[in-house]
Amino acid sequence: MTQHHLHLDDHEAWCRLGGQHPAEEIRHQPQLWLARARQVQEQQTRIDTFLDDWLSRPGHRVILTGAGSSAYVGEIAAEALNAAWPAQIQAIPSTSLLTHPTLYLDPARPTLLVSFARSGSSPESLAAVELLRQRVPGARFLNITCNAAGGLMRDSEGRADTLNLLMPAGSCDRGFAMTSSFSSMLLAALAALGEAPWAQRLQRIEQLAEAAAGALAAWGPVAAELAREPFERIVYLGSGPLEALAKEAALKVLELTSGRALALANTPLGFRHGPKSALNPQTLVLLLRSGDATARRYEQDLLDELRRDQVAGRVLAVGPGETLDAPALDLPDAWAAPLPLLLAQLFALHRSAALGLTPDNPFPDGTVNRVVQGVTIYRHEQQA
Repeated sequence: MTQHHLHLDDHEAWCRLGGQHPAEEIRHQPQLWLARARQVQEQQTRIDTFLDDWLSRPGHRVILTGAGSSAYVGEIAAEALNAAWPAQIQAIPSTSLLTHPTLYLDPARPTLLVSFARSGSSPESLAAVELLRQRVPGARFLNITCNAAGGLMRDSEGRADTLNLLMPAGSCDRGFAMTSSFSSMLLAALAALGEAPWAQRLQRIEQLAEAAAGALAAWGPVAAELAREPFERIVYLGSGPLEALAKEAALKVLELTSGRALALANTPLGFRHGPKSALNPQTLVLLLRSGDATARRYEQDLLDELRRDQVAGRVLAVGPGETLDAPALDLPDAWAAPLPLLLAQLFALHRSAALGLTPDNPFPDGTVNRVVQGVTIYRHEQQA
């Protein structure tokens, strides 16, 4: 069977190619999001009781943390949440917290650590929680994870200072790359920490799920066609919350192609300041359009410039009415992010297959692993 005829629901074909897990995990995201909406309805009281007025206090901090893709979940959500609440909300990767805790942690400020973790067992995830327990008196913890058997869930069972939010069954991706786990945890964070009425938060998830079903069907053939073209470099561009989405989209390409396709991420304005030098005729540029009117004007200027320069092989935009058309959603960028994420996941999956790799595990030699290995956790000596 040729790449052109591959469909996400063709289980036998993906099994032969070694990509059955990511194909299924991309395809079932709309159903998982609806399941997440049902969970949110059941968890509202627990979430409200645990958070109480935490987000309404200017002296309080909320740190959104994770490593790799999980860190990008926090980066997408952080700025919109921070703008909505008096508390300071920021995204700090666990990989930064562990190496430079004195730069990021203030023992005098009440802190809530929100951990995003697919497996819940990576060394950095567990060490970040322990670090906060040691260095910030009275720290509290919200664990958003996909694995009921993971260390985050197991180690915090029965603790009054911790709330565990387990994502729907099926969100703990069996494939190498995070797909449905990423989108599920992002929606969980936006719903749990959002400022809108609960009914509106649930409606947003349902709206996304409805749009995603049609987008997957429309984008599947497009992603497969793009993936067959011999692009050696992929550039994702996004502004505001979509900058972190661009990072995640680029990481999916790097992971699933075993690094054989070089992928970069930047903002539309930042791209001119040096990174634009990466363009050549073997480069595909994908700009993730913002819903913000001012941001869109800057984005359009760059699109016009890149198409006029004719240095890149192809320059495409993802959004309503664009070359890669997307459903029009009246949602803030952070909430809308899971939709263009689907296209990025589809492209990475098909590019992996087009290169003759096995998307389930593009690193059979074990040089990169599904759950990070080989990390030694060091104690950071507190300075007097």
